[in-house]
Amino acid sequence: MTTRRRIRALAWLTVPMLALGACSAPANQTQQTSSAPAASSGAAGGGSAAPAGSLTVTNCGKELTLSAPATKMYINDGNIIALALAAGAVDEITAVSSIGRDLPILTAKYGEETVSKLKEVSPEYPALESVLAASPDLMVAGWGYGFDEAKNLTPDSLEGKGISSYILTESCRQQEGGAERGIVDPWEAVRIDITNLGTLTGHSDVAKGVVDDMDARLKVLEAAPKAEKAPVVFLFDSAKDAIFTSGSLGAPTAIIEAAGGVNATADVKDTWTQVSWEKLANSNPDLITFVEYPGQTYEEKVENLKSHPATKDLPAVKEERFLNLPYAMWTESPINIDAAEYVRKSFEKHGLVPASEVTTKLPMPAEVPGQDKLP
Repeated sequence: MTTRRRIRALAWLTVPMLALGACSAPANQTQQTSSAPAASSGAAGGGSAAPAGSLTVTNCGKELTLSAPATKMYINDGNIIALALAAGAVDEITAVSSIGRDLPILTAKYGEETVSKLKEVSPEYPALESVLAASPDLMVAGWGYGFDEAKNLTPDSLEGKGISSYILTESCRQQEGGAERGIVDPWEAVRIDITNLGTLTGHSDVAKGVVDDMDARLKVLEAAPKAEKAPVVFLFDSAKDAIFTSGSLGAPTAIIEAAGGVNATADVKDTWTQVSWEKLANSNPDLITFVEYPGQTYEEKVENLKSHPATKDLPAVKEERFLNLPYAMWTESPINIDAAEYVRKSFEKHGLVPASEVTTKLPMPAEVPGQDKLP
């Protein structure tokens, strides 16, 4: 039970998350290229010397070396697919999985012509057999984002089949055998992955342009006038007996802080986690944001908030200070910057921060519920 979708389900059942093992935690993720032999091979990052002209990047603290640019990537999940699209690598993607919920936002961001090139081979997180059938030279996924010991779909199992793996930086494990994920600042995770995927596919210049644009937009957000007291935001992913949300090392914290706010669960040192209804109530958030994806609808989440004894009388609930954004905007992706701009303008809409020059640049697809709450 290591896919992110299954982990979410644990929040509904109040079952502790299954311990996840194995990505080392060094924070230095600096991208490298190699024109000489390097002592790294495969996803595990150890072993034989790499040939001249190979490509080497650092991924979760370990070196990943390819003998040539990747041309047949298998990518799982909409946010990770967005990272490759941002890096200019659409023609290097041979198969994708679990993209359905994010098709509207990816199309809005990258265009129908680009997104229509993607071949979905599984509507859900894949099994090992699905990946092998696609014959990729590189699988791009994450712990909780497709890689799963229970399915024997791991970088080690793929390496045994001659397939390299790239792990989403947001999902790098903090300790061997531990459940907590996230080892670098979330914005840095985006920079690392776009840069590395650009390097591994031969599109470094495209990747650099995307990172530069993101950083320029972050500077605009940073320059925006601040409130005397930063608004508190609670990210509501899904809930039943407990609430699934994101801690200090997840993309939502970076998004909220860039917008001028404070994440109500920033004290939890993890990427995605579960908390009690009482924690939500005690935070008394100024704005409640939602993750849009199948499993629990936006309407069901709002109804939960309005009916639960701990939250029904919160001002943000009674005044419906809500913002619903797609999954790929909240999980690590190049669309995180668009999410930050939406959160900032939502603050302004509700008078939580002064007006600013910040604008939203990504049109929200009509398929996303909660259109009347958009800034």
